[in-house]
Amino acid sequence: MRTSKKTLGITAAAATAFTAVAVPVAHAATPPRVPAAASFVAPAGGWEGVVRKPVSIGMEHGWTARGELDLPRGARGRLPVVVLLHGSGHNDMDQTLPGGKSSTFVPVAQAAVRQGYAVLRFDKRGVVGPGPELTDDPAQLAPPKPYEQILRDAAAVVRFAARSPHVDPARIHLLGHSEGTQVAGNLAAAPARYGIPRPAGVIAMGVVGLEVEQLLTYQIYGVKLARLHEQFDVDGDGDLTYREAADGLIGQPPADADAYRELLISGKRVNPGTDRDHDGRVAIDAEAGAVLREQTGIDAYPDVPGVDEATRSYLRDIERFGTVGEDLPRYTGPALLLNGESDIQTPARAALAADARLAAAGNKDHRVVIYPGVAHTMNRTAKFAPEYREPDPAVIADIERWLAAHRR
Repeated sequence: MRTSKKTLGITAAAATAFTAVAVPVAHAATPPRVPAAASFVAPAGGWEGVVRKPVSIGMEHGWTARGELDLPRGARGRLPVVVLLHGSGHNDMDQTLPGGKSSTFVPVAQAAVRQGYAVLRFDKRGVVGPGPELTDDPAQLAPPKPYEQILRDAAAVVRFAARSPHVDPARIHLLGHSEGTQVAGNLAAAPARYGIPRPAGVIAMGVVGLEVEQLLTYQIYGVKLARLHEQFDVDGDGDLTYREAADGLIGQPPADADAYRELLISGKRVNPGTDRDHDGRVAIDAEAGAVLREQTGIDAYPDVPGVDEATRSYLRDIERFGTVGEDLPRYTGPALLLNGESDIQTPARAALAADARLAAAGNKDHRVVIYPGVAHTMNRTAKFAPEYREPDPAVIADIERWLAAHRR
């Protein structure tokens, strides 16, 4: 069967493991450009009663990250702090979402400050401005051990928080989204190794509870099969007739409809190139699945077509570190795991399994919440054609309640 780019299209952004908030890498060889921290302009809404202090955070290899320490107005003494850890890709301190009209971290930061916490946000290495705007220095955008560098940078941010006169170093909480959940788990499991105080609590949104190869296989290949089962196979028998295939295309986004049409239909019958036993029906797993495995090239992981060398380097590096399900059970402090039931990047089942491992390890203060209709960026949206918006109010409310209960 001849395939098209509509079916094969895998971008570096989609393949950067855990979140679609990823940015292409620049390759010009000029020195990094870091603007003055005071030049940052962020959305005004929701910041009433918040003192916002621009900060600069020194990291390894000559990089200085732009950041912001947010404090409740009128607060005195040393406060508990929440350090926000981004998803994968070159994210700014807000984790600005595609389109630039919303973010993951602004509403989270505002909620934490309402509960009497300081909040520390920062731009990831290589980011020089909101949007995000990137440096032109390829050494900062694609370091030799990319995930380990992300982890070491996060540790530098935690150490910066611990030195702040506004922060109680014994009450540093880590809140990660997607890749940031693994970063938080790695740091919490071995704080001495990274030279940081033991975290006072961990919040994980969009939990990386599986190895990266499993997640990428699901994102690139498994989701396509899941969509056929859930949206096309009305009678649930695992096979698609021509009528089921044709009806399943109705209401799909145009690019997706074109790709599935090519896979499933030829004229007024199922595609004989996919219907390999020529019984007039397409077996979703055995026949459509076989074609999709060939199209996606997932069996060549990490050398998947469309994935660039920088992303392959990241995938190889992150595999050396434990997932949330592996590392967070080594942490005995409070843990809150939040996941969307409709998350097709970090499946909710992995968050449930990670929480079960916390229980098996004897953690006395852990909780998992699964939100119906919520996707990877923690907003309510269509499962298989998600739009990116700020977290759902129910997610923010649960974070606020948990922080209020753990402010001691």
